[in-house]
Amino acid sequence: MPVLPFGGMKGEADVAAIAALLADPGRSRVLAALGDGRALPASLLAAEAGVAASTASQHLAKLVGAGLLTVERHGRYRYFRLAGPHVADALEALARIAPPKPIRSLKEGTRAAALRFARTCYDHLAGRIGVALMASLVDREFLEGDESTAALRAGDRLAARGRAFRYGLTDAGAGFLLDFGVGLGSLPPRRPAVRYCVDWSEQRPHLAGSVGAALTDRLFELAWIVRAERNRAVRITNEGRAGFHEAFGVDTTMQAA
Repeated sequence: MPVLPFGGMKGEADVAAIAALLADPGRSRVLAALGDGRALPASLLAAEAGVAASTASQHLAKLVGAGLLTVERHGRYRYFRLAGPHVADALEALARIAPPKPIRSLKEGTRAAALRFARTCYDHLAGRIGVALMASLVDREFLEGDESTAALRAGDRLAARGRAFRYGLTDAGAGFLLDFGVGLGSLPPRRPAVRYCVDWSEQRPHLAGSVGAALTDRLFELAWIVRAERNRAVRITNEGRAGFHEAFGVDTTMQAA
C-alpha cells in the first residue's frame, strides 16, 4: 500500500486540547500549586484543589497523560511535579491574560496579596520583589541589554510590546554574584543563563534562566526568603528585609497592590 506523503506529518498545535484540560478549576489549581517546581503528594494536591482523593487522582492522570506533569514514586506514595520550566512558562503567560478571580473572603485576599508580593515562578523569584530585584540589577549595570533593549528600562511594561528583549550578565554583575555566593561555575550549560519572564501580576520583567534560579537558591540558603507551605508565595524574613535593602537597595516593606 502506498504511503501518503502527509502520513508522517504533524498538524498545527492543538491548543484546544490543552485549554480543555485547564478549563477545569480543580486541574488549574493543581497546576498552580505545582508552579514553584516542587514535587507534591497527591493528598496535598487534592486538598489544594478542594476535591476528593478519587477526583484528584483522575485530574492527575489526565495531566500526566497530557505531558504537563511527571510522577515520581517514593515508597507507597506518588509525588507530582511540572514536566519542566516550559509548562511553568505557559502557565505564567496564561495568567497574564486571565482576568483576576473575585475575592470572597479575608483568607483569599490575604493569599492573593502574598502571591502578588513575592512568589516563585518555577525556580526563580517573582512578584513585586522579583521585579524590583531585576530592576536593581539592571540599574546597577549588573545586567545589560542588547541593541533591542536600548530604550527599555527594567521597570517598563512589556506585555503589549510584541518584541523580545535580551539581557546578559556583565563582568561587574558576575563579580557581584560570585561575591554574593552564587555558584556561577555550576550553572547548567544547556539552559539559558539570563532570560526573563514578564511577571503576570506586575506586567514587568523578573529574572529567570539559570542565573535567576541560582540567585533564588542563594536567597533561600541565606534564609532571606522562606516558602509558604501550601502555595507559591514566599515570605521575606527579618534578615531578608535588611539583606535585600543592603545588597540590592530593594525595599521589601512595600505593600502588595
